[in-house]
Amino acid sequence: MSPSVRLFREQKYQELKGQCIEHGRLFEDPEFPASDESLFYTRAPPRKVEWKRPKELCEDPRLFVNGISSHDLHQGILGNCWFVAACSCLALQETLWQKVIPDFKEQEWDPKKTEKYAGIFRFRFWCFGEWTEVVVDDLLPTVDGNLIYCHSNVKSEFWSALLEKAYAKLAGSYEALDGGSAADAIVDFTGAVAESVDLTKGEYKETISEQMKLFEDLLKVHRRGGLISCYITASSDSANEMETAMGLVIGHAYSVTAVRKLRLGERLILSFKAEKLFMIRLRNPWGKREWNGAWSDSSEEWKKVSSSERKRLGLTVENDGEFWMTFEDWCKNFTDVDICRVVNTSYFSIHKTWEKKMMQGAWTKNSEPLLNRSGGCFDNRETFLQNPQYIFDVKKTEDKVLVSLQQEDRRRYKKEGKGESIPIGFEILKVEDNRSYRLHKLTVQERVATSMYINTRTVFLKRVLKQGRYALIPTTYHPGIITKFILRLFTDVPSKLRELKADKPQMTCWSLLCGYPRRVTQIKIQSAEGLQKQDRAGGADPYVLIKCENQQVRSAIQQDTTNAIFDTQVIFYRRNIDSPITVQVWNSNVLCDQFLGQALLAASPSDPSEEQTLQLRGRGSREAAAVPGRITVKVFSSDDLVAL
Repeated sequence: MSPSVRLFREQKYQELKGQCIEHGRLFEDPEFPASDESLFYTRAPPRKVEWKRPKELCEDPRLFVNGISSHDLHQGILGNCWFVAACSCLALQETLWQKVIPDFKEQEWDPKKTEKYAGIFRFRFWCFGEWTEVVVDDLLPTVDGNLIYCHSNVKSEFWSALLEKAYAKLAGSYEALDGGSAADAIVDFTGAVAESVDLTKGEYKETISEQMKLFEDLLKVHRRGGLISCYITASSDSANEMETAMGLVIGHAYSVTAVRKLRLGERLILSFKAEKLFMIRLRNPWGKREWNGAWSDSSEEWKKVSSSERKRLGLTVENDGEFWMTFEDWCKNFTDVDICRVVNTSYFSIHKTWEKKMMQGAWTKNSEPLLNRSGGCFDNRETFLQNPQYIFDVKKTEDKVLVSLQQEDRRRYKKEGKGESIPIGFEILKVEDNRSYRLHKLTVQERVATSMYINTRTVFLKRVLKQGRYALIPTTYHPGIITKFILRLFTDVPSKLRELKADKPQMTCWSLLCGYPRRVTQIKIQSAEGLQKQDRAGGADPYVLIKCENQQVRSAIQQDTTNAIFDTQVIFYRRNIDSPITVQVWNSNVLCDQFLGQALLAASPSDPSEEQTLQLRGRGSREAAAVPGRITVKVFSSDDLVAL
């Protein structure tokens, strides 16, 4: 047992299996009994259910027959096509399904050693940040000797039915799986990062350039082992499971089994009047009812392509329920796509690797504002900052950042009528380069990214951010809601993601000796202009150095300019409030940096908080001689240390 795997309900597979073999009996799971409570909490199946073991359903049961395939699956009577679509996706990736079905050879039936069979199986799911092992018995719900839920198209194959049972146990019952999201199931199978794209909101139906961006993204995700599913949102409950004129089923999850960009040969270029084809292959979890438009099984397009060309292009169809579409038709006919990136964090990979940080947190309620951690979204200006706060650093000039916020799985609360996900989202703010205490007021901080707010289990955002320090604030949409979450951040270089817990500097023995801060000051250095020219071309490479007591913060260097935009923020907790803050401008040089001028700031609470432009002066007092250049700053100060 890997130390990083948690045992669901503390059930130990090897121990339970050993006990059953020793006593010559088959396992019966007390934690998920073969009874109605495991099946449903409101709607009983239409006919009486009998729980049967695989040996009672066929002569020679197997976990897998001829290996695992995305075509092994059929849905059954539950509304869980999303689960079947996720299983279809999972079956495409050997490294992924072998995590979900560990030691599959050891779990397989062995007809030569029937005495070693104990009717017990184990599966692993990625639950809220950790791999969790779920043990089940092999009693499966049937009517008239047939499995009523997820099953294989081969009567003697049982991996999908047993996997579904383990997943139902995790959710509390089979009925809890009725209606769900393929993206959520794929995340539970893989620990992937899920992104949902609404194809009706982008310009994917009309604009070729938008289609191509999405196609390249899906092609990259698919090549790197990611999993993709798509569906058509029903406009009303009555439209669910209805078929469109093009043969697609509304409200039904399809798994994407291939994405291809094809360069056509000379003969085919003439036939299709295009040099390239952008194609996508889908599978219907029902194993029947397919697309009937261009490139459908009996369409004109196939008649133009010989069987050898099909093989060369990889345009093969392996089974019923699987079909090809052009990407343009796919964008026009589907409304939503779930993209699950299996994010690569290995250093030994040929593909892009990411630095990953994961934090577990919770929104909690407290009547004391400084202790409250459930302040709602940005619209709740008075309480927004009363949420958990995290900071991270972007070290490169620019870095692509992936953020995933996931709330706890609420399916197990469905019995109490509270199974719906809560609307959640997050804000990213550019903050002071040296911020290490919680934010209490928004002044100079800039909102750089806002996720969508939606009642799905996971909210995802991709952004390119400039160098600097950022606050990431996960929130529920409404204030006062209590639940747990996990936050995952992926960057190119380490981000040092950490939670801001303290409101102000702590009182220590050292602060008794040296004095405790009496004032907090926040400074934004906007820009400098008219600086002294430093090279023959008439430019300079300036940066600012902000000094306060024994601290100093340096901005990034602005290349080849005498009019620089710095956009640098700093915050200081000051013990000696009579000592001014010094803002110096320097020119970066290979051998020795040159001092260009400085401004001294008293930074008292009574000073104006509007933007001000100050003349640069030489070293010394405020009356030192003026030197070329001016600097534009914004200053806020308060004697209340939790005011900023």
